[in-house]
Amino acid sequence: MTASTNAGETGKNAEQQPELKRVLGWKLLLLFIIGDILGTGVYALTGQVAGEVGGAAWLPFLIAFAVATLTAFSYLELVTKYPQAAGAALYVHKAFGIHFITFIVLFTVMCSGITSATTASRAFAVNMLTAFGGESPDATNPALYAVAVGFLLLVMFINFRGVAEGVGTNVVLTLVELTGLLLVLFIGYWFIAGGNAEHWDAVVAFESPDDKNVFIAVTAATSLAFFALVGFEDSVNMAEECKEPTRIFPKVMLSGLGITAAVYVLIAICAVAIVPVGVLAESETPLVDVVQAAAPDFPISDLLPWISMFAVANTALINMMMASRLLYGMAKRGVLPKFLSYVHPGRRTPFAAVIFTTVIALLLLTYVSSDPKSSIVGLLGGTTALLLLAVFTIVNISVLVLRRDTVEHKHFRTSTPVAVLGAVTCGYLTLPITGRDPEQYVIAGWLLLLGVLLWAVTYWWHRRSGDHAISYDEVPPHQMN
Repeated sequence: MTASTNAGETGKNAEQQPELKRVLGWKLLLLFIIGDILGTGVYALTGQVAGEVGGAAWLPFLIAFAVATLTAFSYLELVTKYPQAAGAALYVHKAFGIHFITFIVLFTVMCSGITSATTASRAFAVNMLTAFGGESPDATNPALYAVAVGFLLLVMFINFRGVAEGVGTNVVLTLVELTGLLLVLFIGYWFIAGGNAEHWDAVVAFESPDDKNVFIAVTAATSLAFFALVGFEDSVNMAEECKEPTRIFPKVMLSGLGITAAVYVLIAICAVAIVPVGVLAESETPLVDVVQAAAPDFPISDLLPWISMFAVANTALINMMMASRLLYGMAKRGVLPKFLSYVHPGRRTPFAAVIFTTVIALLLLTYVSSDPKSSIVGLLGGTTALLLLAVFTIVNISVLVLRRDTVEHKHFRTSTPVAVLGAVTCGYLTLPITGRDPEQYVIAGWLLLLGVLLWAVTYWWHRRSGDHAISYDEVPPHQMN
């Protein structure tokens, strides 16, 4: 069987599958992006960032926003040029046409989504039992595992039902998230306006607990803060379910980044002005401390577990939607086994990819629950940011490589200096000199090793079945010999 025959069969099988349903307009897409970025990070990272730089905790968020925006411009050019599911993996695939690189990028992005969703399921269970029981449950409580499993199955059901149901749920959860954050901002700034902020001078003060110089302290905090702003890249995996993606993506993605960056900066300023930096750095619930200091009679302790529960549920839902669409998009193009591209004829959702990603999440949840560690959430968050920054570096390079590949329709175009600066800044933030926890590189190394092993299995599968991993019509013209 020739390669061209395989390519033809791949295209034929893809045509037999129904297309995904296009239901996302600019409003739903905007809420999707905001809800994805404003996940669990905003409720926990403020104190950790303050612990790195002192009162000027707003600066790392601002720098992280600038770095994210540079990369967002590259994503915008690519998603409007190629409005298809699969995101970064598809762009790298088109730019280089090397199955190994494509697979590792795919695996890295998928891992970030599934790991985030699994962590969120555990946090959902903790907040749910706290909300009903009045106190945080013990880490070994078997009810935590049961609730987390039930939650992941519920997310799978919503994901399978359809993108309209998934995004509709996202709208509700995002509005709850925003309401909680606006409540914190209102109470905090009302307190500040009354002249009661005893620590206002700390807002411009730099103080590193490890006596790092200002530059290293800020870059270390920026690497941490960047995790709070990732999520905008998930939206490109929904391109095949968007109405007029080439038209709405630029204004929606940039608006979503701007809104969430403003929320983070305002929250950071408010927090350090009201609560001592040392208290914030040690707290697992910094926003509760802010409201309790500004309005001690406000029943935030009873309300916050419910708000946090909705916030982490939103994170899990969006990440599982992204992961399933990512697998579907690449299976559709022959990078993964074909069964992952199957679309349910009635619901018109990638049901095989939805089930597959849920199984992985359940296995990961079982592993984490077997030896619960309170610090693993922050460590995995930093590792996720590390891996995504590496992916962003490659995406910024890919946009320059793909300038040789022209398309017939008009699309967004970023400037070459912006793409180069995006690659340099993202690449720099992956380096050890930024002050990252060394354990993050250990975890990232094990994950990448697992990815290499899975690539080998996938390659063997394609060779055994006689199906080529990359069809010729997907390799960019400048690489065809």
